[in-house]
Amino acid sequence: MLTEQPNSDTHHLHQMTAIEIVETMNAEDATIAKSVREALPEIASAVELISERLEKGGRLFYVGAGTSGRLGVLDASECPPTFGTLPEKVQGIMAGGETAISDAVEGAEDDRSAGVTSMLKNKIDHRDVVVAIAASGTTPFVLAAVEFAREQGAVTVGLSCNSPSPLLENVDVSIGIPVGPEVLAGSTRLKAGTAQKMVLNMLSTATMVRLGKVYQNRMVDVQTTNKKLIRRAMEMVSELGEVSPGIAAELLQKAGNHVKTAVVMAKLGINPESARKLLEAVNGHLGKVLGEP
Repeated sequence: MLTEQPNSDTHHLHQMTAIEIVETMNAEDATIAKSVREALPEIASAVELISERLEKGGRLFYVGAGTSGRLGVLDASECPPTFGTLPEKVQGIMAGGETAISDAVEGAEDDRSAGVTSMLKNKIDHRDVVVAIAASGTTPFVLAAVEFAREQGAVTVGLSCNSPSPLLENVDVSIGIPVGPEVLAGSTRLKAGTAQKMVLNMLSTATMVRLGKVYQNRMVDVQTTNKKLIRRAMEMVSELGEVSPGIAAELLQKAGNHVKTAVVMAKLGINPESARKLLEAVNGHLGKVLGEP
């Protein structure tokens, strides 16, 4: 596996100065975007399938172990505040459970039965999508989980930094990002982790755009859970609704701090209930309410 091989350019890592180490790491990292770019067609295919299933009521699950699992949990946890999704809509499943998010759980990634149990516990079915993440593409927990999910009719996506690999051979969409040997041999939290983070960013963001969670390039379903986000929401209502900040604040309050509702109120001069009904009729796509194609 390339992710486990020593990097011929870093054999003398232990003898390098601090600036030499970081320059070497930066040079290696500069190659990652090219590897991701070559997989864009597969990433886009995954986005289409995820969007389709979520729009019909399905859920998205990220499954992984170690760094891969933590990255999945991170991406899932960012969806509710950023896009206003329910916590159960996008979930991260980590080998070893919640404890493994901060502490290594010995043998967790090798436990195939736990991978199946994680799918059973979450009642995975044909409406769902499971994105299996494994830098090596051989993690037993992940392989067992995705195999079971596929048997239930769920859409399966594999993300690995070794291609070919067992994971990529047993999924509906294979996303292989061969980033090559790590600066520190076998430490896949480095280039492999960065590549995985880039792909997960694309999967979740592009999916939410297609689901109407974004208008123009604004997070119009953001949850106003702190002062910064309240201010951001008010600015969006002011800009998109073409009203003064003062009026935007009033509309936002009447709309229950829901940006899209407040924008519709501003643009169409209607009350919150009418604005919500218009949005519900088009599955929350603000552009459609405003008459855009």
